[in-house]
Amino acid sequence: MRKHFYLLILLFVFQKSFAQSPYNNNIYNSAIKSVEFYNTKKQGSFPAIALGSDEKVQLAFDDLRGGSRSYSYTIEHCDTRWNSSNLSPAEYLQSFADDRMYDYTYSTGTIQKYTHYELKIPNNNIAPKLSGNYVLKVYEDGDQSKLVLTRRLYVVGKRVAIAADVIASPNVQTRQTNQKINFTIDYTGLPVQNPSTDVRTFIMQNARTETGILNTQPTYVRGSQLIYNDVAINDFPGRNEFRLFDTRTLKLNSQHIARIVKDTSNTVVLLTDPVRNGPGYILLYDNDGKFFVLNQDGRDPRVDADYAHVYFSLAANKPEAEGSPYIVGQFNDYKLDDRSKMTFGENGKYYINLLLKQGVYDYEYVWVDNKTKKADDVSLEGSYFETENDYQVLVYYRPPAARWDELVGFRELNTVKK
Repeated sequence: MRKHFYLLILLFVFQKSFAQSPYNNNIYNSAIKSVEFYNTKKQGSFPAIALGSDEKVQLAFDDLRGGSRSYSYTIEHCDTRWNSSNLSPAEYLQSFADDRMYDYTYSTGTIQKYTHYELKIPNNNIAPKLSGNYVLKVYEDGDQSKLVLTRRLYVVGKRVAIAADVIASPNVQTRQTNQKINFTIDYTGLPVQNPSTDVRTFIMQNARTETGILNTQPTYVRGSQLIYNDVAINDFPGRNEFRLFDTRTLKLNSQHIARIVKDTSNTVVLLTDPVRNGPGYILLYDNDGKFFVLNQDGRDPRVDADYAHVYFSLAANKPEAEGSPYIVGQFNDYKLDDRSKMTFGENGKYYINLLLKQGVYDYEYVWVDNKTKKADDVSLEGSYFETENDYQVLVYYRPPAARWDELVGFRELNTVKK
């Protein structure tokens, strides 16, 4: 009996050590660039579609290795926390379990050669039949262990109504810096037995999952309505408008560009960025962290927009011994890694060089303290309740004994556009 007990313990430890980490937006090959994933109704929009509708999401990316490669793809159902739901593909897919990518085009007239790939979902071969979180996987040679990239996809089965509003923080100390989301869910017709266990909500600012807030229970219940308005919840730093640069043309300097050099490759040097954590808010127009591939000098930016080495510099006024700044935006999935970490120069400024496709890019700087290892963008960018932001409210439903989480509601709201 004791021997079997120890075997069970070892099996549990083995399974835990090899437990799957949550799926995220990742690029696994450095040759893959300019990954776009959005609802086809609007470029750069949040990748959510209504189940059973004619809505689609589009994936687009470049492979700088050129030529053509054997790429396949599939989608997998996930739970609220983006772990696999462990369902059979036959349970959540209407047709096939995977498919090949056939839509690709070679670049034309560019210094940097690349192959551009595109894909729309749902299609005749891959289509979800359950609502919920899905991860889109692209991989080589039909082998899912050779992942190229992953993207998070939201399939909404509209079963609840969401009313939401953005207000200034009720906390006196953060009223000038924070934005609070109050919202109400009407679940009429949805068989909710226990709102505290059956319903979960997740709120994101500008589609950034790393700063999102999960609500496990409502403030109170009123009939078939769940009210989320406690003063201590869903209070976000307003942050600042994103910084922006424009490389739609490489023939002349445009917004935030110091100089452009064209030789065996394209080089773009940006003006030095200062720290922006001053006492007052300054109105700037941005795209809420997004990037758009554009080329004013060509006909089709998907294949004739060129790449350039873009040089950033930051006058952070912080010593290297205290920490490091990172540059982030939707263009690199807000990743804090070696590819986004800036290096310290002799003149006290921080530098980084990124290979980016022509277009308009939003970005910001994040400081990571060496001692605490905590990421903080407010110390370099500031935070103001006047900042224009998009918020995404997602409602998940999982009744007792169910094997998967449904995504039953989605609402996007803006702090300025009511």
